[in-house]
Amino acid sequence: MSTMRLAIRHTTHYAFSEPVTHALQRLRLTPKETQGQRIIEWQMRFENAHAELEYDDQHFNHVTLIGLEQGAREVTVICEGVVETEDNAGVIGRHSGHLPLWSFLRQTPLTRPGPKLRALLREVQGPSDQAPLDFLHALSGLIRERVAYETGRTHSATTAEESIGLCAGVCQDHAHIFIGAARASGIPARYVSGYLMMDDRIDQEATHAWAEAHVEGLGWVGFDVSNGICPDPRYVRVATGSDYRDAAPVTGISFGGTEEKLRVDVAVESQPATQTQSQSQSQSQSQSQSQNQTTQ
Repeated sequence: MSTMRLAIRHTTHYAFSEPVTHALQRLRLTPKETQGQRIIEWQMRFENAHAELEYDDQHFNHVTLIGLEQGAREVTVICEGVVETEDNAGVIGRHSGHLPLWSFLRQTPLTRPGPKLRALLREVQGPSDQAPLDFLHALSGLIRERVAYETGRTHSATTAEESIGLCAGVCQDHAHIFIGAARASGIPARYVSGYLMMDDRIDQEATHAWAEAHVEGLGWVGFDVSNGICPDPRYVRVATGSDYRDAAPVTGISFGGTEEKLRVDVAVESQPATQTQSQSQSQSQSQSQSQNQTTQ
């Protein structure tokens, strides 16, 4: 089986118009321990901030709540580490977790179909007329054909319906359209945020996003609509949810009324599959911890 070892560095930098009086940030920046994915090492560092609390949410995303230092004008969050991945043709496996499978059939404000999404869906032969996996691949291809990948046309609150109307969007929008259409067809679907090693560059300006649908007999299967493929070893799953809001890498709770400027830098590259003794110990611990969370 094909495997890769990916070295990741993710830096988030905030600059505030006024000194911070009180602010909290919710970070979903720790990769999942799932089938085909193991954390070799991972660490988070903060400048002008400190960790308040860590917990796993309802989607088994590992969340770190940080408090910003009072009076800070700039805050930096640095995450870096190494993750080993396997090629499972995008198949994550059986459903598990706190939420029942049927909960991923519920539409959200970001995925809810309107006339445009329903019209697009009518162009794809439904899952009752063909194998669900074939239907999902056809759906992914049609979305990629009709909604061009263009930055600057949409934002984090753009809905699937709005993106179809613009005939443009980014990976987040492609995922929301796919999820809304799958759910409307009776197929559970969820949003995934994570990292993708690009073939032509190391440095990137953002994390990546794709969708997963639950297929009978296979379990959860990933679909990267923007790139027209199922996730391979270049992909690292970090957080999952009903839509972007459940899986957003960083969300702010309060900034005390100050305006912020955000800069994100992401670097993902492959590294030789050699391990130090400490890495081997870390991998053994990760495997032990993931025995009960292999398909989240």
